[in-house]
Amino acid sequence: MEFQSSADSVPSGFISDELERSLVGKPKATGAWRDGDPAGDRQFSPLFNLKLESGKELSNARLAYETWGTLNKDSSNAVLVLHALTGDSHAVGNASKEHPTEGWWGDLIGPGKAIDTDKFFVVAPNVLGGCQGSTGPATLDRAGREYGPRFAYLTIRDQVAAQVALADSLGVAAWHRVIGGSMGGMHVLEWAVGHSERVNRIAVIAAPAVTSADQIALNSVQIEAIKTDPNFAKGNYYDAKPGFGPHAGLALARRMALLNYRSPTELNQRFDRAWQSTLSPLGDGGRFAVISYLDFHGNKFSRRFDANSYITLVEAMNSHDLGRGRESVEQALSSIKAKALVVGIDSDRLFGIENQKFIAKHIGSKLVGGKLHVIASEFGHDGFLIEHETIGPLIAKLLAS
Repeated sequence: MEFQSSADSVPSGFISDELERSLVGKPKATGAWRDGDPAGDRQFSPLFNLKLESGKELSNARLAYETWGTLNKDSSNAVLVLHALTGDSHAVGNASKEHPTEGWWGDLIGPGKAIDTDKFFVVAPNVLGGCQGSTGPATLDRAGREYGPRFAYLTIRDQVAAQVALADSLGVAAWHRVIGGSMGGMHVLEWAVGHSERVNRIAVIAAPAVTSADQIALNSVQIEAIKTDPNFAKGNYYDAKPGFGPHAGLALARRMALLNYRSPTELNQRFDRAWQSTLSPLGDGGRFAVISYLDFHGNKFSRRFDANSYITLVEAMNSHDLGRGRESVEQALSSIKAKALVVGIDSDRLFGIENQKFIAKHIGSKLVGGKLHVIASEFGHDGFLIEHETIGPLIAKLLAS
């Protein structure tokens, strides 16, 4: 049902009484997957130590990941699929007690689909710092306490370094293709620049080469929404009773994000000025339907995510600058040799189309189809998770190239 789907992967819609009833009950202090919880379809990498860009070392880290298909004898058919900010390793499969939402790219990954698991061995890891099995703020340290606010500051490059460790553990010397959208697209670019010998082809979808000041500003407001929740307790909330975690702050951050993920056109067309109930929102205590939509998905999100992890991942996105420590962003892009599929969405107001135009202009490799591919979508940034009929053929073309 829709309430088991991420708001990112479905069109906006009115909130029914059934959906509202699905959120009855007090949520736990964190929606993170914890050691001892059922693993579901998750697999776990061997523990590894990681030297971070900051100079610090993260010890005994691991990544949760899921796979589909079979790795061939020479390990040449491995495809790495990288998720967006609030995604995880569950790219394919039903929602369950082990997995809070259904797979975010289930229409694209599988036998006979765009990413054909009869041909390819597909790997989707939960990013380092995430909260669905990979090492992150909700992970226990050696003393048996959650890292919480003491967790290391991570960059996009640090997260890619962890993915390199995962590839090593799987015996994958070079990925046949590396594919990612949004934050995942940031990782793809770092793979192509920093680990070019391990990447044959790439797909960068709805992602920038550098996080802009405007995007950092938007992210900072979301972070402050979480930190100003009294129940955030400076990040030390894991022992809080159900209902007393930083749910209000995390839900508010999610509501802000949804406004950036969706387009004005979609929200206006879907909701207009409709009321949620018979009560007027004009002084009689009612709500506009669009407010109810944001409220529902904010509350739902706080039940499946971790507030500290959200801050960690948003700050990693803020770090994204392909030119940092290199001659320039343009030079870094020009060094990419892997043939590239670059896709933008015309209604994206988070990472607007000018970001993908910049990548396509300066990238040093050939482009699939010889150009930037622009998807016309009413769904804004989330179009890369919804417009399967358009994105699928483009990815299939990349895989066949």
